[in-house]
Amino acid sequence: MNRKQRTLLASRSLVLLAIAVSLASAASAEWKEKVLYSFQGGATDGALPAGGVVFDAAGNLYGATTQGFGLCPPAQCGSVFQLAPPAKQGDPWTETVLHVFTGNSNGDGDTPAGGLIIDSLGNLYGTTAYGGTGDCILLGTKVGCGTVYEMTPPQTKGGKWTEAVLYSFPTAKQGYLPNGDLVLDTAGNLYGATMFGGGHGTTCDEFYQYCGAVFELSPPKTTGGKWTEKVLHGFRSGTDGANPNGGLVLDSDGAIYGTTFAGGNENCRGDAYVGCGTVFELKPPANKGTPWKETVLHHFKRDASDGGNPMAGMRFGGVGNLCGTTLNGGPGQYGTVFSLGPPSKGDGAWVETILYGFNGTGGGLDPESPVIFDANGNLYGTTLDSGGTYYGTVFRLKPPREKGDAWTLDMLYGFQAPPDGGQPATGLIFDKNGNLYGTTTQGGSGNGCSFHGCGTVFEVTP
Repeated sequence: MNRKQRTLLASRSLVLLAIAVSLASAASAEWKEKVLYSFQGGATDGALPAGGVVFDAAGNLYGATTQGFGLCPPAQCGSVFQLAPPAKQGDPWTETVLHVFTGNSNGDGDTPAGGLIIDSLGNLYGTTAYGGTGDCILLGTKVGCGTVYEMTPPQTKGGKWTEAVLYSFPTAKQGYLPNGDLVLDTAGNLYGATMFGGGHGTTCDEFYQYCGAVFELSPPKTTGGKWTEKVLHGFRSGTDGANPNGGLVLDSDGAIYGTTFAGGNENCRGDAYVGCGTVFELKPPANKGTPWKETVLHHFKRDASDGGNPMAGMRFGGVGNLCGTTLNGGPGQYGTVFSLGPPSKGDGAWVETILYGFNGTGGGLDPESPVIFDANGNLYGTTLDSGGTYYGTVFRLKPPREKGDAWTLDMLYGFQAPPDGGQPATGLIFDKNGNLYGTTTQGGSGNGCSFHGCGTVFEVTP
């Protein structure tokens, strides 16, 4: 299996510059971590969280798992879960499995490849990489092209949640293998990305068609009607991006911003993929029915001056800046946290700044997650590994006190692996008290998985 498939798929268990660099040593871990739940895997529980977690108004956490509950060939079925906080401090959180995916043989999705988002009514939305009624075939087996699904809470307390497949990608042309988190606009439209599909590009993978797409899914105009999908951009590789990540962001004018894992720079090559990724913008058309306009804002170079191969979306970081992470590249060649600022005048180029370059010591390496900000402008994220000391980290970057100074990295926590979590690969969220919550792809006390634990949901507190 090539590196792109290993990095993009196997880690989720699918078959499949004006540079302000801080090399300051990481602070000792001072925050406390608690495993809220260890997934057990096997036939009775989920395994390998597919994304982060979200809160509802009552303080419950929700997420999805890529694996668990048997096989939906050629991958596993996966689940949607709820974690309810204890009534008494010190007691364990309680997991409830809200839905077990059953795969394309039942018209359902399987193998979630992203986290959940929640609307004001408490409905949950997510994606599955495979399943649905689509005609995509992988290794001789009809696997479906993936789905977008909704989970509706019960009308009465204690009732069952209801899952509905909002959209099954019918062919690879409309999109294949949706991944990452969706985003919801004020009109109720959903936006997301598919790693493959989209109808353009022929050199992105030997097993999957096309180079990926960004799509819009619009709700029905009448009760009981169908959701409508539109491909806003199909990536072509070459100087264009390829294999877009989910976690798109929208600005106040309706423009969409995101990253691609590959494409963008044909001189930058990995194991069977071409290009080290891009940051792109999609602008809505002035006239309804005309195409959206894509602009590549940055081509990653994956060298000492620049990162490479982002695996997550971005966040706005003030004054229109976009902030994110790259898996590779940077001064230490173990990934970066970067900021991309809009041009100061007219249609000039966006300007990238490396806020931190991971060097394999102290604060970790190989970040695969997006970042979040607190009210003071501090930035938080996770790394998949740490170079041997820990099995991934939670880190904080503090902005410089004086202009021109470096951002300072603090390692808040280093994961220990079973029975602790290991290898966090998704974003973090805050609660109202400033505590952080997230998931790990390995670790925990579960023994129903062939690797080192089935993953966890964790809390990190100051």
